[in-house]
Order: sequence, then structure tokens, then C-alpha cells
Amino acid sequence: MSASVSIIVVNWNGRHHLQLCLTALFAQTYPNFEVILVDNGSTDGSQAFVREQFPTVRLIALPENVGFARGNNEGIRASTADYIATVNNDTRVDPNWLTALVETAESNPNVGMCAAKLLFWDRPDVINSAGICLDRAGIAWDRLGGQPNSAQPASPTPVFGASGGAALYRRSMLNQIGLFDDDFFAYLEDVDLAWRARLAGWDCLYVDTAVILHHHSATAIEGSPFKNKLLGRNKVWAILKNYPWPLLLRYLPAILAYDLGSVLVALLVRRDASPLYGRLQAIPKLPTIWQKRRKIQQSRTISLQKMRALMEPLTTPRQVWQRYQHLGPSPK
Repeated sequence: MSASVSIIVVNWNGRHHLQLCLTALFAQTYPNFEVILVDNGSTDGSQAFVREQFPTVRLIALPENVGFARGNNEGIRASTADYIATVNNDTRVDPNWLTALVETAESNPNVGMCAAKLLFWDRPDVINSAGICLDRAGIAWDRLGGQPNSAQPASPTPVFGASGGAALYRRSMLNQIGLFDDDFFAYLEDVDLAWRARLAGWDCLYVDTAVILHHHSATAIEGSPFKNKLLGRNKVWAILKNYPWPLLLRYLPAILAYDLGSVLVALLVRRDASPLYGRLQAIPKLPTIWQKRRKIQQSRTISLQKMRALMEPLTTPRQVWQRYQHLGPSPK
């Protein structure tokens, strides 16, 4: 019998996306899956639409918007499947998407995560994400973002982590390392989870044949103060939780320099204080983050040398800036 999969879609006032998203999910060639839609207190008729048009979807109706991280966690806890697939509501998956991910995961029991190939909805010849990269300054970005779709290899490729917008996670890995961090609400929760998984010794593979079209930042607009604030806050938490001490001390000057530079550019060039506000909002919860860090670091199985090798080398500020130009606004 094929491994079971629960596909989780978190929705907040995204009724206009759901017809295409759910129709594509139910057109999968993979036979053994369910779809769980977690609705974050939508007021646009999303819940009624799903009940009427997609009655086989397991609908979890929450009274308020609890965010992408906790929303996915509510779906994961309601499931008992072998694998969890997370999918943004503003996507359309290829019919072979799930088959390609599961076959790759099943090929090696140490693969805890599989990353799909996200293409821009309005630019399907351009890559949105081919997995997550993380450098030694603690900066995360979408691997191969902005590059032509035709330039990619067909075989699975090792990557640091998977974008939560279209990822596959092994249940046994989540049981070991925990779920998404509810405190993150949204953004970088997939980086945090991937970092914890790598520290625990799990691998991640990028699957070029698992294709999905994505309306990038359709819920929270790229460059919006809301998104910038959460990115700034969550970056601080992700680094403090996951960066092992010897490496953190070694690269702390670079981390601080790049972060200060990012905040100054936002303030002086874009007149945007939201990245600074986000970092300040990280401070009150530092005692809680510290407790999480202790647990994560105590369970680390990977060597410091291997952890360092998984992180991209430091590069120039201009090269960092260029990583995000296909998205529009500057990195946070």
C-alpha cells in the first residue's frame, strides 16, 4: 500500500483562490491522500464555498486568524498520515506534484523534507523557489529565485530546506523535532523548521519534477509593513533558536553588520521603519526563545563542521541584494 499523505491548505479570506487550488489537488496522480483545509476565521464565504463545492475536504474552521504556522499545525495534529504536504492557497499544483515528492521521500528514510519547484503564476518560465538557502549571516532566501525554469536538473538535489508553500514533510521527523513554531505566525517558519531538522540530522531534497504555480505574496503583499515586521522579528528568533554557539560567536560580527545594514537601508532609503519594529518586537519573547534554543541545541546530532557546510558562504552586500531583485522590494 502506498504511503498516506495529508495535504494541508491554510486559508484566510482566499475564496477567490480555492477553486483552482483545490481542483488541482484532487487531480493528483498519487492515490492515497486527503485534503485538509484550515480556515483562519475567513469572512469572505470561504468555509461555505468549501462545504458546498468540495465536500470531501476536511474543513477545520478556526474562529480567528492564527497565522500560517499555527494553522498548519492544527491540520497536522488532526492528521495521522505518513507524510504532511503543505500547500499555499494561492497555488496550482501539477498533476504529478505529489507523486514526485513521495517517490523521492520514499527512496531514502533519512529524507525528512522534500522541496517542490515553485514557478511564478504570471511568469511560469521563472523560478519562484527551488528550496531554501541559508547563509552564515543567518540570511535565508529562495534558492534559484528569478532564474529561468529551463535551467534546472531533473534529478533530486540536496538543499538546506523546503519552502512551506509546497513542501512534503515526513511524519516521523515532525514527531521528533516538533511542528512549525506557533509564535512565528507567518514567514520564516519553514526556515526555522528546516534548521531544526538539519540540526537533528535529517536531509532535504529538491524535486524538480514536483511543479507548482504560485501567486507570490498574494495574502501579504511583498514589501508591506506587515510582512517586513514579521520577517524582521522572526529572523531574530530563528537565529537565536538554531545557530549553534561556536558558529554563532564566529559569525556574529557578520550577522550584526548585515542586519544593521538592512535596517538602515529600510529607514534611510525606503523610509520604512517596520523592519526595525519587527526586531524590537522580538525582544519581549527572548526568554521563551532561549528555552526553545536549549532544547534544540541539546538534541543536535549534526557536527558543527557539517552544519557550517550546509550554510552558504558569506558574500558581498550587493550579492545579497541581488538575491531578491526578482521580487521587487529589498530584502529585510
